[in-house]
Amino acid sequence: MSAMRILLWHGYLLGGTGSNVYTRSLAREWSRAGHDVTVFAQEPRPEEYDLGGASVVRPDIGGLLPVFVLDRYEGMEARLVQDLTADERERYVAANADALRAHLPADLVFANHVVLGGPVAAAAGAPYAVKAHGSELEYSMRGNGKLSNWGRESLVGAEAVFVGSEHIREVLEDVVGHVDRVYVVPPGVDIDEFVPLQRQEALRGLIDESRADPPNPGNANERLPDEGNAERLEAFLAEDEPTVLYFGKLLRNKGVHVLFDALREVDARAVVVGFGDYREELERTAPPRTLFTGPLEHRHLAKLIPLAHVTVVPSIFPEAFGMVAAEAAAAGSLPLVTNHSGLAEIAAGVSAEYPEPYHDLTSFETGDSAELAEKLRRLLALEPEERARLQEAARRAVVERWSWAGVARRLLEPLD
Repeated sequence: MSAMRILLWHGYLLGGTGSNVYTRSLAREWSRAGHDVTVFAQEPRPEEYDLGGASVVRPDIGGLLPVFVLDRYEGMEARLVQDLTADERERYVAANADALRAHLPADLVFANHVVLGGPVAAAAGAPYAVKAHGSELEYSMRGNGKLSNWGRESLVGAEAVFVGSEHIREVLEDVVGHVDRVYVVPPGVDIDEFVPLQRQEALRGLIDESRADPPNPGNANERLPDEGNAERLEAFLAEDEPTVLYFGKLLRNKGVHVLFDALREVDARAVVVGFGDYREELERTAPPRTLFTGPLEHRHLAKLIPLAHVTVVPSIFPEAFGMVAAEAAAAGSLPLVTNHSGLAEIAAGVSAEYPEPYHDLTSFETGDSAELAEKLRRLLALEPEERARLQEAARRAVVERWSWAGVARRLLEPLD
């Protein structure tokens, strides 16, 4: 494929999870592949991320940021997309489209999110593709006729519409109606960053990364790691004991309470990574031997995941893909996920690589804490040799199916 000039639009930050990781990973891989990439995002500190040489533009959108889930954003007022007036949405689209047009000509505008990315890309005046994520479809567009119609209209002119799983293809059609030129390309995992590590190497690395964290007195900034994590993690993980990990948003929809119900029946400690409006309730109801860390970046997680015997993704709400489960599998922590939506596709891919007696140890039924507890006990009781076999099989599934380099290449194939 010849080199392309790509304008990669993303209306949010580059740190954290979900579409933020998606954006910076594509920027890095497309740049490494020889494409000229410019990222459009609201990230105030892009120099902190490896974008492979891609340049970054921060469009001037004023102080109002449309979001799908309410979080705090430094220096901006976050408001749900569905709560904006028509004029506010149109001003936001116009400001972003102006920023894109200032960098034309380009071979491709690649925009995240059906709304508001679809309208932004359609207004830019260049060939465009749109990546649909579950967040806008489920949290803002479903049941909202105006947003669904707007999204559908913006996709008509797209060269391609990408979804991360068959589940999201179905959700897209359910929310906006039939769309042509839809391609399923799962998100990816940085298989060079997420790798199995020996326990002592991983623990030393995690402590070093935590010591490099910025100050966060009183944990006042929910987007920063908790104060004192280095000492807390060093003490908590000092001994090699059965360890269960959760990392992601702390929202009720993520099902962490289901994991807690299961852990009360399992002899294991737990590390819970993330931020969100459900954290206070989860801390109040957490079983003994549970450590909360606040949000962690990939630099921490690449060291923490190899220290966890099992990583659980207990979402009770549909997930577009299940990136965290794939990252866990790549780094040597056995993934155990709810058997629905995009998570089921991760479970199936890993299960296909497992030896025969263990095919059922990748998933459990939604909300079933008893089944989760039973499978946690089986995974945690594995002999070292059997654990190593499953770890190798899980990583093999990720390398063969979900590396970022392969994902980046597949996204451009329909557009060549």
